[in-house]
Amino acid sequence: MLKVESLFAGYGSTDVLHGISLQVPKGTVVSLIGSNGAGKTTTMRAISGMIKPKRGAVTLNGVPIAGMESHRIARLGLAHSPEGRRVFPTLSVEDNLKLGAFSRIIGQRQRGDVVADLEQSLELFPRLKERRNQLAGTLSGGEQQMLAMARAIMLTPEVILLDEPSMGLAPILVDEVFNIIQKLKSRKITMLLVEQFAAAALQVSDYAYVLENGKIALEGPAERLKGDRAIQAAYLGGVH
Repeated sequence: MLKVESLFAGYGSTDVLHGISLQVPKGTVVSLIGSNGAGKTTTMRAISGMIKPKRGAVTLNGVPIAGMESHRIARLGLAHSPEGRRVFPTLSVEDNLKLGAFSRIIGQRQRGDVVADLEQSLELFPRLKERRNQLAGTLSGGEQQMLAMARAIMLTPEVILLDEPSMGLAPILVDEVFNIIQKLKSRKITMLLVEQFAAAALQVSDYAYVLENGKIALEGPAERLKGDRAIQAAYLGGVH
């Protein structure tokens, strides 16, 4: 489904990623965990076209996408819910969601029933349903995060990149976001998840990679990594 091979990327003359490789098979949730500054968000940006990789390959369903512009990658079915939410603040919740389906509406992707998908997205995110006509800029941080996720879903993507969906949220909203991720997983929606709460990420994931200083330091089934003493000490609050 999504495959990254020997990827180098960064900003200006500085490399952040040093030849990382990972795979996200169809219908799975894969997590990328690591400390701040390890390169997790840079990985997501390089995959989705927000920055251009310096070397390496990224393929989506066998199609090379490394170096493509973001809108072309989105047309191929990769949706990115970025760190920092980046909703359109002067548009309503509903209009933000419709923009998520823009490439479907104009015929660049299979259209399907956009109206029905909009209603399904609002059912999945009841807080958004209550605020469908409200300007996105007036939503709380947690509600904007949910909107960013729902907007990504409206693409009917092959793969969703979720970058720090719980960042800055109150604990009760963190739980709600992860409940939604679990629901998406039950629908066999393919996801690559970057998340500061490693324990929660591993709980919903099938497989995980640990990123350290721009390199993959460890990988394996999420269930096994949860029991790894080094992972527990570094990312899960110590060994108990």
